[in-house]
Amino acid sequence: MKSTLRQPPPKKKTTVSAPNQFLWALIGVLLTIGGTFIEAHVTTSPPWTWTEKGIAVGSLGIYCQVGAVLLTGCLGGKNAGVLSQIAYIFIGLFWLPVFTQGGKLAYVMEPTFGYILGFIPGAWVCGWLAFRYVLTLESLALSAFCGLLVVHLSGVLYLTGMAWLERLAPENITLGGAIALYTLQPFAGQLVLVCGVAFMAYCIRRILFY
Repeated sequence: MKSTLRQPPPKKKTTVSAPNQFLWALIGVLLTIGGTFIEAHVTTSPPWTWTEKGIAVGSLGIYCQVGAVLLTGCLGGKNAGVLSQIAYIFIGLFWLPVFTQGGKLAYVMEPTFGYILGFIPGAWVCGWLAFRYVLTLESLALSAFCGLLVVHLSGVLYLTGMAWLERLAPENITLGGAIALYTLQPFAGQLVLVCGVAFMAYCIRRILFY
């Protein structure tokens, strides 16, 4: 005998309207530019001691640039994330020195430029995953983490290409040393940023009801 109980309808995926995508893309450009020059800090004292000893903070040894990329994807989706980072790279290469070490076309020879290029696919992956599943803190954290992995994969591939073309030699650094410096060293601090991005995106999307 077949059950007469009806199954609940599947939850629809959240989408972002085109005007809102453009708005988040614009915000994402500004956040990425600002995050390039803002050092990330985290509290080093438990909350229950703040009233007595104050809030102690320590540097993560990284800047908020990557966090801004991931936050844009989590809030605006894949299209907003990609547009914001294309605009950011265009501004840095042809207009203003908004990269960490300056800007202009010569920056493509910097070892870190591969990570900057990775902002585009990283933001796409983060934004795609962030709106593929039901909104939860865990899904946003996973989205940001996957986006971060894509950024570093792009950076490592770029470093490998530079090493193959012997472009790392003038920097007096080996491929292994470059990967350790630009991927392994900042990765732990960026994981903390991923947690912060997930929490901020979750709160903002709850407040804005999407």
